[in-house]
Amino acid sequence: MAEVLVRIVGRELPGAACGDHRDVHVGIQRGAVADAVVSADAAEVVFETAVTLVTAPDGTADFRGPHVQGRRGGRFLYLTWGEQPPGGAFAMFRRAKLHLGDIPAGNLAAARDGGGCLRADLGLTDGFGLPLCASVHPPRVTWSVVASR
Repeated sequence: MAEVLVRIVGRELPGAACGDHRDVHVGIQRGAVADAVVSADAAEVVFETAVTLVTAPDGTADFRGPHVQGRRGGRFLYLTWGEQPPGGAFAMFRRAKLHLGDIPAGNLAAARDGGGCLRADLGLTDGFGLPLCASVHPPRVTWSVVASR
């Protein structure tokens, strides 16, 4: 078992007003709640979460942590989009799923053994100018290992 930091860096956000939505924000989902919510008109968003790497009974990598979603063999992190007017509650309307199984094995080993940080880089606007949603796989997201800071 080893704990590694996962840093998600999102660029090219769709803006706080896109499509039929206003006061758009994005956060990383923790359980059923949006965490670390940021306005979608930011130039860049950075979410960080600790993920525990474990070895599953079949010898494959598995993931645990406060922001990890899904069942063994299909774990992922959600970026959740919602409207959040000033003083109001976050009302989710779509999510993007970053599959942890897409992280190259060499990157997992390097982060685990070298103390580095797993980094996911992606643009957060889809081809229609709306918040990126659904399953996001490489090359749309790029996984790398960087210094933890």
